[in-house]
Amino acid sequence: MKITLEQAAEKLMTAKKFLLTAHVNPDGDAIGSTLALAALLRAKGKDATVMIDDKLPKNLSFLPGYDKIVRPEEGKKADAELLVILDTSLDRIGEVGKAAAGLPVLNLDHHISNDEKADFLYNDNRAAAAEIVFELVERLGGEFTPEIATPLYTGIATDTGFFKFSNTRPETMRAAARLLEAGVRPEQVSEALEEKPESVVRGQAAALQTMELSYNGRVAGLYLDKELATSLDTTEGFIDFVRVIEGVEIAVLIKCMDENFCRVSVRSKGLDVSKVAMKFGGGGHIRAAGFSVKKPLTEAKKDVLDALGAVLK
Repeated sequence: MKITLEQAAEKLMTAKKFLLTAHVNPDGDAIGSTLALAALLRAKGKDATVMIDDKLPKNLSFLPGYDKIVRPEEGKKADAELLVILDTSLDRIGEVGKAAAGLPVLNLDHHISNDEKADFLYNDNRAAAAEIVFELVERLGGEFTPEIATPLYTGIATDTGFFKFSNTRPETMRAAARLLEAGVRPEQVSEALEEKPESVVRGQAAALQTMELSYNGRVAGLYLDKELATSLDTTEGFIDFVRVIEGVEIAVLIKCMDENFCRVSVRSKGLDVSKVAMKFGGGGHIRAAGFSVKKPLTEAKKDVLDALGAVLK
């Protein structure tokens, strides 16, 4: 059932024990929005646990509450009254769904590809899920403490490419300004996100060696085999290296995580790649989407390029 933001706020105030989660392969917005909402709920005297079914990006470890994020345990049910899903829909939370089986679901999202299967859904075309949480803080009379403001700014900044992407709106900039007024140091956030271990920098160089251009240079791709993909703590930002190539309309990054499992990220300069993601059971925005393909790298690459070719036509 679709609800208003006011109704979502009422749901948050009614329950006392929450389980919060976001999508697998989490990014700055997924982690930032869940941590900020958890901090808001705790400030309201409630119990809130953040559970993510995936490895967490180390470059987000500076966020308050990062070290309290837990992973689902096989066969163990979560002790909560309400499952809150941020930045994705019910189909992309992995094993958290089993841990939360039977719980009512409140979904706060900003993706057009949302599957709309949650019991209560608030989905609005914001720049980031963190922007939705920002408004919830204001509506509920919360204080923009460091535990709330820093994750929110991080979520908004990363999902807008540090305010470079087309999803950056006046409201987005006003929210960011309010967070700066609350004490967020943008240079500290950007420096923390940009800092990489030597292994990742070397991994970037290795990833660039896999670059291929397709469709007369309209698609640029990075194709990481299992050895390379699993050796890297993060591939955040890798796709941008090829997205900026002159003449490229779509950039794709495929990571082979296992013999028959690949993760795919797609970016475009205007074409709708969310349709491609939805075809493979994923989701996202018109210009940025992600999904998984349960095939070896070679086969996944062919299927994805075929699907991107259809978009180019």
